[in-house]
This record gives sequence, C-alpha cells and structure tokens, in this order.
Amino acid sequence: MTAEAREARIVKRIRAIPKGFVRTYGDIEPLAPRMTGRVLATTTERLPWHRVVRADGSVAKGARQLQLLRREGIPLIGDRVDLRKARLPR
Repeated sequence: MTAEAREARIVKRIRAIPKGFVRTYGDIEPLAPRMTGRVLATTTERLPWHRVVRADGSVAKGARQLQLLRREGIPLIGDRVDLRKARLPR
C-alpha cells in the first residue's frame, strides 16, 4: 500500500468517528499509530481531530481538545476520556 493510500485510509477512518465517540491512534492505524498523529498534524482536511486520543484516554492537544470533547458529552475521568464508555466499538 502506498503512503498516499494509507493516509487516505487514515483520513477516512477519522472522518467516520461519530459525535459522542472517540478512537485511539492505534484504533485508526493499528500497525502505525504514530502515522495517525502525523496525518493529523499535517493534513489540510477538516477532520474531527479532537475525537482521536491516546491509548490511555489522555489527549494530545490539552485544554482545547478537552473543551471540544466535553461539548460533545464525551465521558471523562479527570482529564482523560473514559474509554470504556466513549470508545467507538470496532
């Protein structure tokens, strides 16, 4: 698979996360979770970036990301997403 095809697949998977749910970087690209982060950091696409969190439920973008997640009603435990409740089922 080409890098462009892989990036397109990552973008498609992020875009498919519905309001009220999250996925982890590894959920989106299991063999290369860091690639998910790179795509999010470099894409010009409008994506629900705030719905992508780390495997432990923590957020990469701090207060702004937490604010957007709270606005969607994502359950949190402190400053981490409660993945048992908010993770999109596979």
